[in-house]
Amino acid sequence: MIQVGMSASCVYPLACEDGFRFANLAGYDGVEVMVTREPVTQSVDGLKKLIDTYEMPVLSIHAPVLLLTHFVWGRDPQIKLEKSAELAANVGASTVVVHPPFRWQSTYADKFLDIVRQTSENTGITIAVENMFPWKVRNSQMQAYAPGPDPRELDCDAITLDFSHAALSGHDSMELTLEYGERLRHVHLTDGSAAADDNRIFDEHLLPGYGKQPVAEVLQHLAAMEWDGHVVAEVNTRKAKSEEERLSLLVETLDFARLHLGQTVSL
Repeated sequence: MIQVGMSASCVYPLACEDGFRFANLAGYDGVEVMVTREPVTQSVDGLKKLIDTYEMPVLSIHAPVLLLTHFVWGRDPQIKLEKSAELAANVGASTVVVHPPFRWQSTYADKFLDIVRQTSENTGITIAVENMFPWKVRNSQMQAYAPGPDPRELDCDAITLDFSHAALSGHDSMELTLEYGERLRHVHLTDGSAAADDNRIFDEHLLPGYGKQPVAEVLQHLAAMEWDGHVVAEVNTRKAKSEEERLSLLVETLDFARLHLGQTVSL
């Protein structure tokens, strides 16, 4: 059965521990931890304590994002990725999500695929490159990633599909799913309605079903083909006015996933 996890980033700006707590309360199968400046997200012992306390396994680790975590584990993106994979291996996670290199990281970009493959071989962890989106500055698109935001342009072995990023890129997620084929190893469950051409550069991360992406159809497709990756909620709940409202949004997201994956939905 496909496991449905929840990114701890769903409860931002709350702490990582709150992510574990809400994932437990909502009934998710596990947690994705984004490595940030918060010490527990970088700590094997700290995460193992949260795993035990909330009875929530870590399914995946999201490697540090340069613009948000510039000094986490130094400035070398290769070291950041290697440490993320080591952390994943030590806490029992199977996957690390990583973004394509920024274009100004020329040395890293030139070696990116070799670094990803070597890191995966050394640790036994799947390194899944996430689809990103074009940046727009003053109504002009900016080439932020090298060679681009679309992992179809990369000869990588594993890909993460993010529905919100697909929307911003003007892509249909079902078409991406079919083109990714066996390389699709991880899914960020969310939705999006805006494309960068709409002059709306922000990454929406709507609840699934609230945007324009064929989220339900993709989940049904994955269930039908007995896909064995993880589906991890990565939705924005910042507008929730109470813990009860935030929990309701997270339960709704989980129920959407379970329904379209053909699993039992909570009452």
